[in-house]
Amino acid sequence: MMNTNSFSHSYAELLSLVPKQPHWKINWDEIWALSPAFLMLDECPQDSIYHAEGDVGTHTRMVVEALVSDPQWRTLNDDDRAMLFWTACLHDIGKPATTVHEEDGRITSRGHSRVGAAITRELLWYAEAPFAWREKICGLIASHQLPFWLIERPDPARLAIETSWQCRPDFLCLHATADAIGRICEDQRQILENVELARATFEEVDCLKKPFEFANDESRIAFIEKEDRDPYYKAHEDFRCEVTVMSALPGTGKDTWISNYLQDLPVVSMDEIREEMGIKPTANQGKVIQATYERAKEQLRDKQDFVWNATNVTKSTRGKVLRLLRDYNARIHIVYLEVSPTTLLKQNKNRSRSVPDSVIHNLARKLEPPTLLEGHRVSYVT
Repeated sequence: MMNTNSFSHSYAELLSLVPKQPHWKINWDEIWALSPAFLMLDECPQDSIYHAEGDVGTHTRMVVEALVSDPQWRTLNDDDRAMLFWTACLHDIGKPATTVHEEDGRITSRGHSRVGAAITRELLWYAEAPFAWREKICGLIASHQLPFWLIERPDPARLAIETSWQCRPDFLCLHATADAIGRICEDQRQILENVELARATFEEVDCLKKPFEFANDESRIAFIEKEDRDPYYKAHEDFRCEVTVMSALPGTGKDTWISNYLQDLPVVSMDEIREEMGIKPTANQGKVIQATYERAKEQLRDKQDFVWNATNVTKSTRGKVLRLLRDYNARIHIVYLEVSPTTLLKQNKNRSRSVPDSVIHNLARKLEPPTLLEGHRVSYVT
């Protein structure tokens, strides 16, 4: 398989490829030479019913050209214009990894939005793009199909509210319009109408250009947990303790950050428990995880503020931790740390508990930074 985990250009060079007035010219040759990931798009087929234009590469170029031709995109500030341009370039980057030829002759790519967001995050991390700019792009890519079918869901307003905390809805709809125009299909008019209805739905719940405003932090978390939760209900906040949950790739500097800012708090550390038990990081971690949870429960029963120190770099891994904390009515503060790939690999080599570089690269492919849909408070140290 071709390596798709890095760009040949830096973040500054990526910005230089964003079309500028007065000609708004797109340098396709240089963009396509950035990574094998783009070349794979030209070889990836699509279902002719939804994409009569052909392969994913052709579709991607049509979408980008539609976006660059949009007067609304042209009036954005430089940062947002670049962010949306690269969203369009990368929005279907996950299709080669998810495309399946079905027995009935149809072609599907289920899950390509989520996979595409992960690939994009990795590409832009290695390009050392700013964290916030990169995550805006990943949020849009992860949700880029939503405006096509939002209005058809049983509770579109609820889904609109949740989506507004994952990406900016007006930008999502701007991209979706270009995505609809940049294809050949019989239902193009219906798709465009659905996008406009999605835009109206976001506007109705006052989250078209900003996240929906909850009454407090607990109201937001409870809304995500309970499907029948009224988004306007003000939840009671009376927590037994506060737990700081660390989230970072190995070697990022979690221990140093804790010693600098939370030195007075007890720490439940998976690394320390692993050493106490004499279990290597590459061995089965079942006993380590069980012991970590038991030690955390001791702190929770005592209503003690403490730090949960582990990598916690995926949403599913954090979810297990956060559910336990919610069961004990703890206020959750997630601290996410990130450094550049060069710095990370250097720091990892110099730490006493270093891990193989291959482990870091594999974890980077799965990386999902936390959001405010997971904790009462999230701090990004980047």
